[in-house]
Amino acid sequence: MAGLAFQAVTHRFGRRVAVEDMNLEIAAGEVVCLLGPSGCGKTTTLRLAAGLETVQAGRILIGDKVVADDAGALPPEKRQVGLIFQDYALFPHLSILDNVAFGIARRGAVAEAQAALDKVGLGDRGRSFPHMLSGGEQQRVALARALAPRPAVMLMDEPFSGLDVRLRDRVRDETLALLAATGAAVLLVTHDPEEAMRMADRIALMRAGRVVQLGTPEDLYNRPADAGAARFFAEANTLRARVGAGQGAETPLGTVPAGQLAAGTAVEVLIRPHALRPVAAGQGVPVRVVRARLLGADSLVEFAVPGLDALLSARLAPPALPPAGSEIFLALDLAQCFVFEDRGGDTK
Repeated sequence: MAGLAFQAVTHRFGRRVAVEDMNLEIAAGEVVCLLGPSGCGKTTTLRLAAGLETVQAGRILIGDKVVADDAGALPPEKRQVGLIFQDYALFPHLSILDNVAFGIARRGAVAEAQAALDKVGLGDRGRSFPHMLSGGEQQRVALARALAPRPAVMLMDEPFSGLDVRLRDRVRDETLALLAATGAAVLLVTHDPEEAMRMADRIALMRAGRVVQLGTPEDLYNRPADAGAARFFAEANTLRARVGAGQGAETPLGTVPAGQLAAGTAVEVLIRPHALRPVAAGQGVPVRVVRARLLGADSLVEFAVPGLDALLSARLAPPALPPAGSEIFLALDLAQCFVFEDRGGDTK
């Protein structure tokens, strides 16, 4: 049984379609990330599930109960959902303990709030106020407040975006562990592909109000549905080519298999920078290094290829840092190369 289900949900703001024909089921205990650029409908979808926007077409279920359709809706407080927003939305005039107890509408609220704070490692900060806590601690308070009423569904809107980069990964991992223990269905909104891949069991990639691909992180990264999906997860060198008689797209960097596309088809070939690896002289394709910068985990090398006007880029593992003007030889990892029919525009 799905913990949360959208069935043919559509929502408009005036003439603009924000969410179109959304069909998505999230099982109890599953984490699904809505991923996409700003304005694609992610947050509107979450707000529809929370009851903060009105469903105009279709219906939303939590468990086996319809909580919203075009005939009416349950108010947010009766949906058994937990909410965590980007700014945490803590009450500045309430203590941390009172913030967590605020949403528990039953006897023993204070004791349950204290237990929730204990779970997130802040059991000794109940008498503090929000301004006395760090950003990471405030995020954990928001998580405790959302978990305390024991929701069937957890809705999270960019909850980690305000955290320091070094802190973010640790807080994400702690959050995942706590969510797994609750068994709640989790819908997480993010624009960060790395965050989605780190946290999600499945990712729903959205574009212009529609889900364009749904699957595991491995599915979306390794088998993107189109050029826009491939580019969203990683930068890519884009080459235009045609499919040859052997069903491969011929490029200056080598031939890339084109699947079932017919010979003569105009295609876009997307080559991720990590798909280019250095090989011994005389192997692969010779290129001329224009710039190289060490980025820590790898080196960014921009290079020129005979027959191409634009520079291409590769990510090479250190200690590779070839000097400008030098010649190196590169070969393709075909698993990180993708061929799509060229429809005359960049789909993002």
